[in-house]
Amino acid sequence: MAVLIDSPVWPWRGRRWSHLVSDVSYEELHAFVAAELGIPRRAFQGDHYDVPEDLYDVAVAAGAQPVGARELLARLVAAGLRLRKGDRAAG
Repeated sequence: MAVLIDSPVWPWRGRRWSHLVSDVSYEELHAFVAAELGIPRRAFQGDHYDVPEDLYDVAVAAGAQPVGARELLARLVAAGLRLRKGDRAAG
């Protein structure tokens, strides 16, 4: 399992957020999110989920690997799972 999470440093609507990705498959990511975090599938951002800071420790305890934002992006790109902004659609 290769679910990755960066630090909750991304501000939006008064909260800080992390990005949660898989460098294996979207299916792995969806399964992890559904089983461990309870975030609805409609929250999928095309190649990642945004995770509020209050769920960061839950995600890590469930097995998400903490990495820096640059490493997260590099591994997503290397896996061929990174979508360009214009291509992101819930899926």
